[in-house]
Amino acid sequence: MQRISVVGDLGKGRNAGLDAASVPGSRGVETRLPAGDECLRFAAVTDLQVLTDRLDISDLITKLFVYCDQLRWTDMAEEVLTEQVYFDNGFGGTPETRPATDITADWAEGLGALDAVHHQAGNHLIDITGDTARAHADAIAVHLKNDATNGKTRWFIGSYVLGFDRTEKGWRINHFEYKLKVIDGNADLT
Repeated sequence: MQRISVVGDLGKGRNAGLDAASVPGSRGVETRLPAGDECLRFAAVTDLQVLTDRLDISDLITKLFVYCDQLRWTDMAEEVLTEQVYFDNGFGGTPETRPATDITADWAEGLGALDAVHHQAGNHLIDITGDTARAHADAIAVHLKNDATNGKTRWFIGSYVLGFDRTEKGWRINHFEYKLKVIDGNADLT
């Protein structure tokens, strides 16, 4: 935990023993906090904003996978992604910044012939700095194709590095990197 310098009265009344380094969002910046009881109100508001941001980002990660499973491509482009996204799908293509609508069109084409898609994600590690954030998430994806003759499923296990911007519409993903760890089953669904 990084320390911050605090100017204010932290040693009296209910503030006695308050560790100024516990104020989230400080990131080692010298901060002038209000004196007395105002310090506690400042810390509570800051804590609430950090919690709200973390929940919003975690929900956005969930939407990324649920909207993919439900083939909600328009919602994905409008509610989850920024208009331009740095994109690396982890399968050997050239990482580049692309329009969200192009990314979702590629996903629609690639996943549209499947009978089902299911993602299970977790292990969210979220780091927020002002109006930007980074997150790590692990996920397992199962693709089902009922008419495949060499096995009906393929499994992808991997990690994501996601970047976020706070926009006028809320948090949105502006950076998408997939790191494949394992593929199992009928990889080509033939």
